[in-house]
Amino acid sequence: MSSRTLSLIALSVLLGLGAAWMANNWLTARMNTATDSNMENVVVAVVEIPFGQMVEPQHVKLVAMPKGSAPSDAFDTVEKATGRIATFTLLQGDILRAARLAEHLGGSTLASLIAPNKRAISVRVDDVVGVGGFLLPGNRVDVLATKKTSGGSNEAKSETILEDLRVLAVDQTASTDKTQPVVVRAVTLEMTSEEAEVLVKAQTEGKLQLALRNPLDEQKKPEAKAEPVVAVAPRPAPKRVVRRSSGDGMGQVTIIRGTEVERVSVQR
Repeated sequence: MSSRTLSLIALSVLLGLGAAWMANNWLTARMNTATDSNMENVVVAVVEIPFGQMVEPQHVKLVAMPKGSAPSDAFDTVEKATGRIATFTLLQGDILRAARLAEHLGGSTLASLIAPNKRAISVRVDDVVGVGGFLLPGNRVDVLATKKTSGGSNEAKSETILEDLRVLAVDQTASTDKTQPVVVRAVTLEMTSEEAEVLVKAQTEGKLQLALRNPLDEQKKPEAKAEPVVAVAPRPAPKRVVRRSSGDGMGQVTIIRGTEVERVSVQR
């Protein structure tokens, strides 16, 4: 076999290997591009983030997920989630969402937990009012008011004045252990301005008691229905009689009913 033939064979082998290598690289690049176009970055919690806790970079990480599988308000960078306040307890592996994080604009973190158009009101409590210490941030409660009835007796009347209020903080903390009871001296509740007025008035009139609600219970007591208005038939206009006499022995009687006037002749 001549040297020219051997050279041609070697050149063919080299060209084949080069073509195979280039084809492999091209296919690999196309597959990686297709994979990246079908994935998106999502921020998830690597540790449990308690209610009221500020999110820090070491609390979260980025993971790739198929497009469309993450919530629409999920964060795609760690920087966007860092510095926000958790309005719900986030477990390890939970996707961080804008609906569960409040933007911190300065001041205390408690102010960031208050929903728009609502207020935070603190209520002094003891071990009884505070539901035996099992009242913790994130719980929901009803407020019952008790006051003595008028008349000088010792009887008292109790009623539920506010329902389904969120506990923002106990004492001066918005984050506590979720299993151990904590006896506190004050509880901060979230409510509207109108509800705050009702609460402050009830505090001055009597005693308050908090009732712990099941978080899945959204039922409220039915509102009192207005009594139906019964139409009253109008009273007939009063009748007034005016008598007049004439010289021929006949008399005239004028009967007035409201705006109607009737004259009747009568024998005198």
